[in-house]
Amino acid sequence: MDLRGKRILVVGGAGLIGSHIVDELVKTDVGEIVVFDNFSRGTMDNLAGALKDPRVTIFPQGGDVLHEDILDRAMAGIDGVFHLAALWLLHCHEYPASAFEVNVRGTFAVIQACIRHKVKRVVYSSSASVYGNAVAIPMTEDHPYNNFTFYGATKIAGEHMFKSLGSQHGLSWVGLRYMNVYGPRQDYKGAYIAVMMKILDNLDLGKQPVVYGDGSQQYDFIYVGDVARANVCAMTSEATGHCYNVGRGIGTSIRELSELLLHLTGSELPLRYEPAGQTFVTNRIGCPEAAARDLGFRWTVDLEEGMRRLIDWRKNDQEAVNRKRRAASLPV
Repeated sequence: MDLRGKRILVVGGAGLIGSHIVDELVKTDVGEIVVFDNFSRGTMDNLAGALKDPRVTIFPQGGDVLHEDILDRAMAGIDGVFHLAALWLLHCHEYPASAFEVNVRGTFAVIQACIRHKVKRVVYSSSASVYGNAVAIPMTEDHPYNNFTFYGATKIAGEHMFKSLGSQHGLSWVGLRYMNVYGPRQDYKGAYIAVMMKILDNLDLGKQPVVYGDGSQQYDFIYVGDVARANVCAMTSEATGHCYNVGRGIGTSIRELSELLLHLTGSELPLRYEPAGQTFVTNRIGCPEAAARDLGFRWTVDLEEGMRRLIDWRKNDQEAVNRKRRAASLPV
């Protein structure tokens, strides 16, 4: 879809990924960007820069996907939708009934509203959680559903609702299966990326960074700015009806990640290993080739540069970091 002059709705646009999508859209000649968010996890801090652009507004009547009448009003006259609103992995684990309402019924409400208002295109934020632990590396989009988390189950449900209803009603859509997304504005609620923030917190206090388990757990870390570009690539591409990995296709262990943070901060503190707690996935690396071929997306920010940007953000916006710590019930 050509973005020139179009009206775009970003559902969940105040979160980590959503706010970076808004920033990426501001760089285009899009006509209007409307953020639909209930601010249960997203923050106004995340949108501070984007709101300086007069094309960016927050939908004033509300931003909860379960308020279907308000969602329907927000969808009127919209050309393209990015749907990111969801409860996160551990929240889904602890509160599956709420996860069903938000991630499944809420996604159904978004799809139905898009169909009613004849939205031209939707980009759905799925997750690599649909794969679970890897049975083959790198994981292609044909990798089996080896998922055992309720969060992953809700994302599988969302993909298949888009697949079935999109086919039935002629709705053009693309799903994106994010690997481990990190970067400025991230909070402490990501099951696999919060480790970065906690290690940096310890280093700020002169404490040894803690690695749980032996540190061999391996993930595909991708910078949030690249993920935002992947979303815009998906919106402007001609691909439809499929889901794509969004990652670098490069595995990094938690031990390697921790050692990189020590290097970048100039710390000589040794790592401290403690018994592993609850871990849902220990090995997950995605193949990026299909997204490059069909969406024209290729990652640009390597892990070292991305970590430098995360560290710089923490230094330059300490008030926002402290608010995220308070939101996670951590001492400031």
